[in-house]
Formats: sequence, structure tokens, C-alpha cells
Amino acid sequence: MRGVATRVIAAAGLLCATIAQASDTPFVPVTDAMIQHPDPKDWLSWRRTLDSWGYSPLAQITKANVNQLRMVWVHPLDAGHQEGTPLVHDGIMYFPGPGDVITALDAASGNVLWQYKRDRPKDLDKFLTFPDTNRNLAIYGDLIIARGSDDHIYAVNAQTGKLAWDTTIMDYHKGAKQSSGPIIADGLAITGRSCDQKGGPDACVITAHDARTGKEVWRTSTIARGSDPNDATWGGTPLERRQQLGAWMNASYDPELHLLYMGTSVTAPAPKFMLAGNQYTYLYNDSTLALDVRTGKIVWYYQHVVDHWDLDHTLPRILLDEQVAPDPKEVTWISPKIVKGKTYKVVTGIPGKTGIVYTLDRRTGEFLWARPTVMQNVVKSIDGATGKVTNNPAVLFDKVGDTRFVCPSSTGGANYQAPAYSPLTKTMYFPEQNTCETATATAPAWPTPTYSVAAKIALAPGADNKVGVLTAVNAVTGRTEWKFSTRAGMQSVLATGGGLLFVGGSAGRFRALDQATGKVLWEMNLGSAVTGYPITFETGGHQYVAVSTGFWLGDSFTPELIHGTQGTLFVFALPDAGIGRQGPPRAPIDPGSSPLPLDPGGSAPAPVAQAGDGKAVYDKWCSACHGAELQGAGEAPALKGAPFLANWKGKSADQLLAFIRQNMPPGGAGSLGDADYRAVTAYVLQANGTKEGGRIGD
Repeated sequence: MRGVATRVIAAAGLLCATIAQASDTPFVPVTDAMIQHPDPKDWLSWRRTLDSWGYSPLAQITKANVNQLRMVWVHPLDAGHQEGTPLVHDGIMYFPGPGDVITALDAASGNVLWQYKRDRPKDLDKFLTFPDTNRNLAIYGDLIIARGSDDHIYAVNAQTGKLAWDTTIMDYHKGAKQSSGPIIADGLAITGRSCDQKGGPDACVITAHDARTGKEVWRTSTIARGSDPNDATWGGTPLERRQQLGAWMNASYDPELHLLYMGTSVTAPAPKFMLAGNQYTYLYNDSTLALDVRTGKIVWYYQHVVDHWDLDHTLPRILLDEQVAPDPKEVTWISPKIVKGKTYKVVTGIPGKTGIVYTLDRRTGEFLWARPTVMQNVVKSIDGATGKVTNNPAVLFDKVGDTRFVCPSSTGGANYQAPAYSPLTKTMYFPEQNTCETATATAPAWPTPTYSVAAKIALAPGADNKVGVLTAVNAVTGRTEWKFSTRAGMQSVLATGGGLLFVGGSAGRFRALDQATGKVLWEMNLGSAVTGYPITFETGGHQYVAVSTGFWLGDSFTPELIHGTQGTLFVFALPDAGIGRQGPPRAPIDPGSSPLPLDPGGSAPAPVAQAGDGKAVYDKWCSACHGAELQGAGEAPALKGAPFLANWKGKSADQLLAFIRQNMPPGGAGSLGDADYRAVTAYVLQANGTKEGGRIGD
């Protein structure tokens, strides 16, 4: 609902709404300085900081007391593919639900302050796969900035949820999709996208928009073409056949260098013999791009692998200032140019599905070191002096019908699940999957060939029937500090100043581990796959941890692990934080102060005549939430007596009818017939003693 603050509750398929308003506490606009150096209490970006550490210095929850952690509130999420990350600023949480839904909640109590549901085209599913995936939001000034499922970027007011601006990036009919929201870099909202082959090369772009106005500032192609000096790497492949080379995860940003670091994906088709041949590199597939944030110009690039199998390298890049001293006993490929004892500005981590850690000089893109973390057979070697990667010829396709055994599979290795880095241990923590595939090259269906690879995915040899693995790799030495493996798939990681790691699993387990040892110190079964990105924040003097559940695409690997697929936001704290807090008091908003559209027919319902029919409608659609006797239940408000009249006394029946029609059920407003809306309104009016033609409560 636009422009009206709402609290939304879901129960038994029914969505109910009540009216609330944001806190009277003055809102503090968010600046670039705050985003680049966030208050420890807040979580202002996707991975909290623009260096993508996924680390918070909060240390109230420690290894000694984490076993006391308990759930303090939950919030149901709309149906859809859910991978959301909460933002928190000054005690208010903003959550990106599946689809174009933004919910503002009191972070201590879970009370909903407002919710914005953007209208979306009804034919999205015909043109895009999983268009409802919505990983993150951005905050800037007094705006919450989000990606649109139909390849828009838009902003709403952080205090009211009212739409501020909405900008079209590309026509979604041409196959451009954003599953990740923006990050803010020097006042610009930066987004990438996956680009379906229907969109051709024009859909494969990274864009920057003015965060205040939504005006586009620049767009950069991820496909080398035309005047790009790397156009020749496509071997003369016609422009219309340069497809699907996307950038579907978020960038990292170094404000000192003014450089964005963003990763790219495979081409379609993936086997390169179907394009100009296996001898070409097809830039910029599976590369790290360093872009000047002011212009979008590619300052340098590094290609991690020429991808024939759908092993995208779009994943988070971690930015560190550290000594570089790789241990040759564990690090496979090392540059001979590394200066001992020198502190380097590096971009590091596992950028792609291969599970290989790459560490580069982030000023220049110069290769420093690399090593695998899971079973892989696609990279044969890396030249330490030049950083040039050589593919394993045994897994390349040469013709349609060729079958190869490839590790990892197209699901990773690493994937959308985010790693974390802790400065306490100088260690990176990588969530991965032990999978391989038997892949066959299939005939490309031009002009829209998809990947043209058929794959049968299975556990990697030697995985001991354990799909998920969390690998701790020292960022200075490259050594493995420890591994933690589970039967279920591994999900995203959060590191904290309390020496803890919080990590989810696809079977619903949410755990706290010791950063130093990998020992499990606390865990809880949340019932559904922990698909969201965990965060921590502080409000009211208490530290909280939040994470969300949903539907995981990889459940076929572990069919015996039975769990739900419900999207739910969970928040945890120590006992001192309390349970069931009401949050700050909020005065009712007068619905009459913002005129609502009335029934086109213009006539008020007949309260008494339709009340009998209204009870039947109410019993079917409303009683599960508001109670059999309209008494209210939990967060759902009472619909009779003093609580109801406090909001509605003196208003007209038309106003109540319009409000119910516009908001019931939220997410399905208008889905009941006109007669049902009139009948249930009449039933509520009768319960409050309203006479026909009179004002409510008179």
C-alpha cells in the first residue's frame, strides 16, 4: 500500500492490516561518510561495509554467552524466492521481501511501521526466471533505494514508505533482470544484472544512478565490443551472438581509489566452440572488473577463467590492506614478484563458482596468489608472473555431444552465499558446496541458445556425503585454518567482534561457530532453508542477530532432509533484551487526513441488510487473524469496541469500505468480490452499533 503506514500480519493464507506511524524520533539522513564508516550499531549496506567483509565489531554476544541466545521476534514474508538482507539504521529495520516489497520494522520489537508494495507487470514470469529474488536494499539521505523486478530502480521515503522516484533501466521484455539491489558509492546507486539472451549485448550492463534523483549517470557494457580494445577477443563473433554475460551480484568499493570491483558471468552458449572457437577469451566473461566510479570506465580487468560450463565469477570481492605472505605448502599458484613484509591493498576472496581463492593488487589488478578450496578440475595452471590462467583441456568441449566430468558443478563450489572476513583472526570464511557434474554440450538453439550444456549434478568424490562446507582461509598466508562440513548445503556467513561466526544451512539450522576453531557453540532449527544473509545490530543497548529463511534451489542433493520453504525473518538476542517488547508508542494515523478513493458506485453499504452475509465472509477470510468475535488476536487489531472506534469514530461507511477494499488482503487487494467487500464492511459496522446512513460510532 502506497503512502499509508501499515502493519501486516499473515495467518492461514490471510493478510490483515492495521495502521501505525513511524517514530517521532528525528530521522538522521545517511551520508556517504556514514556508509563508508558505519556506526557499529547499524547495518547500512549489503555486507555492512563497502569492502564486503560481512563483519560487525559488536561484541556483546560472545563465545561465553552465545549459548543463551534466544528468539525475540519473527516476521512472516511474502511468498517467493527469498534471499533478503536487512538494513538497520537508528533502530529501524528495512527488509527487502520477495518481489518489490519493502517493510520497515521497529528493530527491537518487530512491529511493522510501514510497508511498500510496488505494482509489478503481471507477465514477468513469462520473460524472467525467478524475478522475485531481491537480495538487498540501499539507504541514502532519507531514501530507501531498491531494484525493481522489471529492471527498474526506485526509491521510497525511509520514514513513510512513500514513493520518491522510479527509473526504468531497461525493458524487462528483453530479458534484463536484477536479483541484487544497489550499493551506494559516492552518492551513486550501482547495480548490475543478469542479462537473458533475448536482450542481446545491450542488456549486459552495469549502471550508476544518482541516489537522490534516480537519474542515470553512466552505464558500462560487460561485453567487449566496438571501440573496446578487447573486442578482438571474441574472434569476430557477430555482436548479436554476444549474449548473457551478466554481473548479477554486488560490487565492492574503495573510496580512496574511487574504484568499484565487480564480477561477471559466463556467456550463452557456454561452450566456446559454438562461438569463434576455444582459442579465444571472450572478454569480459568470468572476470573482475575495476571501474572508475565517476565515469564507469574499466580501469583494469583480470580474467579468472574462460568459462565453458556456467561457472560464473560474479561473487563478492573482499577488500583488505594486509601483508601478502602465501604459504607454498598450501597455496598452489604464487607470484614471484611479491615483496616480503609489504602491506598490499588487495582484492581477494572466492570470486567464482570454481571455489578458487584469488588475491590481486586492487590498484593494478596484478596477480599475487591463488589456491583451490574444494575439488576443481577446470583450471590447469596459473602463471605466477603474469596471472594468466590455463584451462584444463580434458574438460573442454569440442563438438555437440561431448560429455565431460566437471568440478565444481554449475551450482558451485561457491555461489550466491556470501563469505565473511574477520580482522580478529585475519581469516576469510567461505560457504561452499561439494558438487561436481557430468556435463554434455547440446546444440545451441539460435538466436536464443541458453547455456547449451546439459548437466547431471552430484556430490563430489570424497565428500563423505556432505554437501556443505565452511572453509576458513587465512588472508595473509592462504593456509586453511579449519573446515566445518555438513550433510546440508551451506549458506551465508556473518562475522562479529565477539569472535563468532553465524552461518545458516539449507536444512534450516542456524549456527554460531567459534571463529578460531570452527566449533559449534549454539544452533537452532528454523524449519526452512536459511537463504537470507545474516546481520547483527544494536538498539536500546542490546545486540541482536537477524536472518531469514526461504526456498533453496539445491534441495535435490539431500532429499531425506525434510524441511519447510517458508519465508520468515527471525531475530535473536540475549535474555536481557527481553521478549515481546511492544516498541515505542505510536499514535494512530487519521485515515481521513489522506483521502482514500471511494467506491465508484458512491453508495454506502446497508449495514443491517448485509450483516448476515458479512459474517459468513468474515468467518472465512478474517476470523483466523482478527478473532471469531472481532476481538483481535496478537498483532491483528480488534474490529469492534474502543480500540476500533479510536481510529474510525466519526468516519463514513464509504471510507471504511474503501479502506478494506484497498488493503484486504494486502498483496491481494481487490481479490474479493464487490458484494463480499460490502457485506464484511456492513458486518463490522453493525458490530460497532452504526446505524444505516450514519457515521461510525454515532
